[in-house]
Parts: sequence; structure tokens; C-alpha cells
Amino acid sequence: MANKKLNVLDASMLVMGSMIGSGIFLVSAEVARTVNSPIAWISTWLLTAFLTITGAYAYGKLSTVFPKTGGQYVYLKESYNPLVGFLFGWAAFLVIQTGTIAAVAVAFAKYTGFIFPEIINDVPMVGDYISSQQILAALLIASLTFINLRGIQFASIVQNVFTITKIGAIILLIFIGFYVGIQNGWIHFDNFFRTATTYDTTTHQFMDISWGQFASLFGVAMIGPLFSSSAWNNVTFASADFEDPKKTIAKGLAYGSALVCLLYFLTNMAYLGILPLSGSETGETSYLRGIMFASQDRLGSAALETVFGALGATIMAILIMISTFGCNNGIILAGGRLFEAMANDKLFFKKAAETNKNGVPSYSLLIQGIWAIALCFSGSYGTLLDFTVFAILLFYFLTVISVFKKRLMQESLPTSQKILFGAYLTILVLIAGNLLYVKTVSSTIGLFLVLVGIPFYYVMKRNQRI
Repeated sequence: MANKKLNVLDASMLVMGSMIGSGIFLVSAEVARTVNSPIAWISTWLLTAFLTITGAYAYGKLSTVFPKTGGQYVYLKESYNPLVGFLFGWAAFLVIQTGTIAAVAVAFAKYTGFIFPEIINDVPMVGDYISSQQILAALLIASLTFINLRGIQFASIVQNVFTITKIGAIILLIFIGFYVGIQNGWIHFDNFFRTATTYDTTTHQFMDISWGQFASLFGVAMIGPLFSSSAWNNVTFASADFEDPKKTIAKGLAYGSALVCLLYFLTNMAYLGILPLSGSETGETSYLRGIMFASQDRLGSAALETVFGALGATIMAILIMISTFGCNNGIILAGGRLFEAMANDKLFFKKAAETNKNGVPSYSLLIQGIWAIALCFSGSYGTLLDFTVFAILLFYFLTVISVFKKRLMQESLPTSQKILFGAYLTILVLIAGNLLYVKTVSSTIGLFLVLVGIPFYYVMKRNQRI
């Protein structure tokens, strides 16, 4: 019996579940260290919201033209040529999709380590490198891959349950943060518009910065929020699994991305209601450490520890573990369909096109899982973010340009949409260019991994005699 098709609620849940994972509970601390000013700090999230919702709107328009399994891969292939589509799929396999899976799994392990610090930590166990955190991250990916081998319907039930749970956790955090903020007269919002400084990790001192330096550092600070708000496009990979994909995908993208961006903004305001933005690196309590120096950047637990003590921190850690678990389930669920679509075009391993008795691309899921597990052992959470974000921005840019093509969209864009998407593309270029300048090594590696796909594309064409 054929699996039941997924509806708008499922699409929205997949978007929200894929987006809400580790980032909102971790990256705000790093943002605060980079741009130490409340208005600059929250502005990174507001700009990310604009980019996310605008990007989702553009992808929604493309989904009505190409309601096919593979999503963004199909958009790029049809907009440009098979090579560009392949390069996206290649980058997704090497770093975007699998790197995100690995980063979220590492975050799951980080918060597990809060509850079991003696067992799960970042202390090297094997040689001087492999830690129990990395091992747990690998086991998580293996478990979720197995769940998704059971079929899309089963995986979507898991996705919906975990998404509802973690949305509930975020809403709880927001209510607590706003309650504490009101009780304390929003004292942490004093000097909200103060001039930004930055924390120098070498001297362990705050440094004054010029406007030029601020602009560059603001671009760097965007890495975390952008990563936290990525993966919304994953829903487009699994178009064939949805009923009436032309309408379902576009609505799921719009509803899901907008709601997550709203929750992210409110969560950060809640953090500032509980904790000061600035703090001391050697502070003995979560409150004294502030947002920027939350222990191991575990800001969600730091906030509730300040309000409820150790019990509150433990409860939040458990809820965040649920959040990251559900997030990775959604990303893994969608990723297999991308590689299946590429294999059907003979641009990936032939077996990746095969589906098991449950109707899921089992080989695609397995190789995705194996490579993501390998990436768990490649570096820190921050390193994984640096690798992935530049590549993500590159393909966001190429995809959104597609909506300007009258041949593709079968109509020219209204002037208002031209302005909207033009602003979106301009900001992406500025952020990506800045990352290439400031984060030269990691961004160059991300770009290199994309370009390495060019010779591999021609090898695939020759070997499969396209």
C-alpha cells in the first residue's frame, strides 16, 4: 500500500523542524562576543529574518513551476544547466546537508554533556582527538538514519511530535524570559543603542572598533544566525512525498519560515530579559557570565539556570536535546530525496535512485549518514558552521536569481518583487564577500569543495554515458 502523502501542516512542520535545532540555543553567545551591543546583536537576527523569509518566498515561487523531487537541485538544473544543479547536490553531499547534520548532532551531544559531564564531554579519548561528544553525535545520526529507512510517514510522525515539543520549549523559554524581564524592569535593555565593541580572544579584552570594522564584524556575526535559520529549503527536496506540491510546498515554506523567525527574535529578547549581554569570562554564575560567556555557549541552559537553578538548566538541556533530535530527523529525511533525484538524472551513484519496500531511497540515506558521521570527527561546531555557511550563501544567490528569468517563470516579476529580491541578492553578496575576506581559510575551503565537483561531474557523465 502506498504511503500517505503529506499535507501543508506536514510541510510547515518539516520546515520548522529542520530550522529549529541547535543554533538558537548556542550561537547568540558568539554573536554577542563579536558585536557587543544589544541593538547590533539583535539586528543580526532581524536581518537574518528578512533574508530567510525573502529566500523562502522566492523558493516558493520556484516550487510552483518545478514541483518535483529534488527541489533546489531541480531549480538550478532547469535555470542554468545540469552542471550547476550537480554542483549544488555535490556541495550538499560534501558539506551543506551533511555538514549541517553533523553540526546539529554535535550540538545534541554538547547538551547531553551538560547532564552527563563525566561521560559526555569534549575531552579526547582516542589518541588526542576523538571525544565522547563526537561518538554520541555519530550514534545519533546512525539512529535517525535507521528511523528514516522505515518510511516517510513514520519519519514525518516523529518529525511532527518532536517539532511540537521543541516549539513548546521555545515558547516556555520566551514566556519565562519576558516575565523575568518585566519583573526586573527590563534592566538589561539599558544602553540598548550603545556603540558596539568586540571581544579579542587573544588579549581577553573588549576593543573599540571603527565603523568599517563594525560592518565587517557584523557580517561575521551573521554566520551563526544564518546557520540557525538554514535548512528551510529542505522541504523542496521531498516534493514527491507531498499532496498537491505546487501549493503545499509554497505554503509550508511561507508559514514555517516566518513562524521560526518570529520565535527566534522573541527568544533572543527573552535571553536579554534574563541575562545581561556583557559579562565576565571568569564569572562564577550564569548571570555574571552573561549572554556572551555562557558556559560552552549553552545559552538556553544558562538562562534557565539563572531563573530556576540547576534543575531549570537540566530541564532546558533535555528540551534542547529533543530539539536537535527532531531537527536532524527533518534534515536527514529530506536529504535522501535530493540524492535520489540526482541519481535519477544519472549524476550520482546509480544505487542512490533505488527505494526500499517503504518507498524511501535507502542507499541515499545510508551514504548521507556515513559521510555526516565522518564530518562529526572533522572539527568543532564552529568549524562546521564556517564551512557550510559560505557554500549555503552561494547557492541561495544562484537560486534566487532564477526568479528573474521570464522564460523560467513564464512571466516577468512585478517591480516590487524585483526590488525585494534585488535587495536580498545585494546583501548576500556583501556577506559572502566579507566572509571570504575575514574567514578566508574556511570560506575558501567551502568554495574549493564546490569547485572540486566540476571534474567529478564530467567523470560521472563519462562513466554513465550520458
